[in-house]
Order: sequence, then structure tokens, then C-alpha cells
Amino acid sequence: MADDDESIDVDDIEEEEEVEEEEVTDLSNSDVCTKYQEASKIVNLALTGLVSQCIPGAKIIDLCNFGTTVIDASAAKLYTKKVNGKEAIEKGVAFPVCISVNEIVCNHSPLVSEELPVLKTGDVVKIDLGCHIDGYISVAAHTLIVPQNAEDKVTESDDEMGNVAVAAYNAMLVAVSTIKSGGKNEDVTTAVERVAKHYGVSPISSVRMHQMKRFVIDGVKEVALHSPTPDELKEFGEEKVPACEFEQAEVYAIDVAMSTGDGRAKPGELRTTVFKRNVETNYRLKMKASRYVLSEVDKQFPTLPFTLRHFEDERQAKMGITECVAHALLTPYPSLHERLGAKVAHFKCTVLLLPSGTSRVTGLTLPDYFKSEKQPDEETATVLAEIAAKEAKKAAKKKKKRNKK
Repeated sequence: MADDDESIDVDDIEEEEEVEEEEVTDLSNSDVCTKYQEASKIVNLALTGLVSQCIPGAKIIDLCNFGTTVIDASAAKLYTKKVNGKEAIEKGVAFPVCISVNEIVCNHSPLVSEELPVLKTGDVVKIDLGCHIDGYISVAAHTLIVPQNAEDKVTESDDEMGNVAVAAYNAMLVAVSTIKSGGKNEDVTTAVERVAKHYGVSPISSVRMHQMKRFVIDGVKEVALHSPTPDELKEFGEEKVPACEFEQAEVYAIDVAMSTGDGRAKPGELRTTVFKRNVETNYRLKMKASRYVLSEVDKQFPTLPFTLRHFEDERQAKMGITECVAHALLTPYPSLHERLGAKVAHFKCTVLLLPSGTSRVTGLTLPDYFKSEKQPDEETATVLAEIAAKEAKKAAKKKKKRNKK
């Protein structure tokens, strides 16, 4: 009997050890929180740098490369411990730097051989990017107007651009305050639609907010910017986003894009260059170029989005990508276009659902030249006033600390 008892005890101990070894990969782990915070600092640094680089004559390809360099160089300074000669922790770009101009909404990250005209005064630029530390992802997007020259500041925008930018930014802030433990995704959609309606603009229906997990940029939980009517479901083939509830220790990308058009952005003529590996799909590819592409993706970008610009052999990459997409090995992120002449704004931030509440860790403030004469509804105005009061309190606290030092 004693032998039997002893064997049970050993099994119990082994089981306990296995449980202890299981890695905690959500915000209940303080190390995970730190990695999200570090990735967020890099995202904000890259975004700030890119804003200063958006001047007349700037090439989009140069801006993309600049942002990538800032992310990679900054991430390389962190967690430098090596195991068997290799860095123990992966880090770097989590979403390729995209620079989308005027009616292009998002996902434009051109190849060297397919550069668009340079930026000019008055162009509306949307910057979108992401960084990860050990697979913990932080993202952001920002909208700005190209100034007269590098020394000058933009002082105003036209009324339509002001309305859409203020609406998109305010909708992002309201979404942040609505995404909290116990909240529902449909409440966020309702809040975003309410803001858009009062400013007379349209949410981009194909844009989604996503939960993010370790090495997963678009998790299962989603938030739509627009709730399609039965007629829209039938006419445009839209899909309703499944209902979900937010929980503590989750992370979300709060992604808001709006336009003065009808909000039905579509892929345009620009080549799709951003893709993500579909890890659940396998297929024996026929073409040598396709096998080259998949091999490089599995080696360098097994889970997170990438751009074809990262491939050494651009010609092979362009040839091979088609077969990979045709057999669902890769998911494309096409450049989305609104109608010609439409004004578009895109803002995105990352939020952490902490025990103390929802914390926004990325994103820049709305440029002060974006103004609107339209007023938000009463509920939105109350939320925005609360957010402004909290921000002012936080700023005063920081100033007090600095003065003490």
C-alpha cells in the first residue's frame, strides 16, 4: 500500500510542476505588461518621427524605410540576452509601415519599383505601423496634412477634412472608454456610429477593431465600425461581427477610419504588398518562385504581417505570391480606396484592459489644425469631457513630479 501511495504523490508533484511551467501570456503577468509598454514606446517614437518627415518632396518608400529602421533599431536595444548565439527574444516590426495618401485609406506600403509621386503640400497622409517585443504587439495610426515646407506648420484644414478627422479621433477616444471589462462589442459599434452621424461622415465599413494576443494581430474578438442593415447584408455581402464581451487582461487595437464618402472602401489599382501567413493552411506549391516565397515567409514572418519589400529577390516574390494567395496560404491586406476626392481620416491606438481600468498606450494627439463647427451629441460630449479631465489631471501630476526632481 505504501508503494502505491508513494507513486500517487510523485504523479501529483509532476502535475504541479507542469502547471507551474505553463507560461502566462496575458496582462496578469507583469513581464508581459512591460513588453507591451516597451513596444508602445517604440510605436509612438516611430510615429512621431514619421510625422516630422512628411514634408513636400518626401518619397513614400523612404518614409516606409525610415519607420522600419526606427522600429528595428529601437527594438534591437531591448532584451539583448543571447542563447546559443541567437537572441532569446524575437522583436521588431509587427505590422509593416504603411503610408496612405488622400483617398487611399490604409495598407499602402509600396515596392521600390512601384513608387507613387512624392508628397505635396496639402496631401492628407495616414501613417499605420506596429511593433512587437516577444510577440506582444502594439499598433497605432495617425492622420496629418503635409505642410507648405519643412519649417512651416499647417494652420488649418478645410471644413470637410476637419469634420472627418475630428469625428474619427473622437470616435477612437469614445471606443477606448467603452472597451472595458464586462462591456460588449455592439456598444462600441453603436458609440462609433453615433459620433459619425453627428459629424455627417461615414465609418469605413470594412475596418475592424481586433483583440491582440501574443503573435496574433487579429484575434477572434472583433468590433465593427458599422452595423450593417439587412439590405446592406444582402446587397454588399457584408458579414455581421459575432457578439463578444471584453475581459480584464485583454489587449485591443482600437482602429477607426472614416470618410466623407459612403464608407465602402474597396481595393484599388495599387499592388497589394502586405500579407500574413495563414498558419492553418498547407498546400504543395507547383512554382519554384511560390516555394521560395513560402519558405522565406515561414522562416522570417511565420505569424505576423509582412511586406514584399522585405524580400531580397523582388521579382521572385512578385511572381510567387499569386499562387500562395490562390491556395489561401497567405492572407492579403489590399490597399483600400475611397472614391476620388473623398476626405479620409484614420486613427488607431492600443489599449490594455488592466485592473485599474482601460489604459491607452499608443497614439498621438489630434493635430490642432483639424477643427469642426459641428458638435458631438450629449453622451459623446460627456465622455470626451471626462477623458479631457483625466488627461489634464495626469499631465498636472507629471509636471509636479518633474518640478520635484
